[in-house]
Amino acid sequence: MNKIIVVDDHSLFREGIKLLIENEQLGTVVAEAENGSAFLDLLNMHQPDLVIMDIEMPVMNGLEAIRQGLLRQPTLKFLVLTMLNEKANYSEIIYAGAMGFVLKTAGKKEFERAINTLVAGESYFSPEMLRQMLMDTQKSSDQQDADKANAFTLREKEVLKYLCAGLSVSEIGEKIFLSVKTIEAHRSTLLRKTNTRNTINLVLFAIKSKLVEI
Repeated sequence: MNKIIVVDDHSLFREGIKLLIENEQLGTVVAEAENGSAFLDLLNMHQPDLVIMDIEMPVMNGLEAIRQGLLRQPTLKFLVLTMLNEKANYSEIIYAGAMGFVLKTAGKKEFERAINTLVAGESYFSPEMLRQMLMDTQKSSDQQDADKANAFTLREKEVLKYLCAGLSVSEIGEKIFLSVKTIEAHRSTLLRKTNTRNTINLVLFAIKSKLVEI
């Protein structure tokens, strides 16, 4: 069972997340913290697999907590909780090491999917968050993006389309009858060709280049 720490400055919200996780058997909440500093105090003691992290918190915000947490435990996975009206720099949060974003207003099914996706080692983002992150990304040259997109093979474009739809590597493999290893190879090639660091940034590139629409 995956060990999870929930970090949010609202105790009622933490309790709701904990009940959902344990009722749906998504993992075990081994600790809770009201800010990033308190989370770091708990990290070495509990060695979690996943951290569900708020961003706007007193004492130490989620962005700094992610940075420091990954210095101590580089394989730790962070799922960020946020509201669309929060003034967060999502690109900076991704660069710090967050693997996924989910809205605090998300339904139970989406929340479950987000946790399961991160636990499987992949990124998760909702379409609403993707639109917000896209607004925060630095504008790149349209011509440069177009040149990169023209270098994609038909199969790479197909894989990219499904990544943008939020499918996992295994789900894409089932859909187009290829092995997980082959899909991962295509994703790695797409990352290299676009000079992006992870799936979230790859999807942002695809949207900016008008390869897909959300």
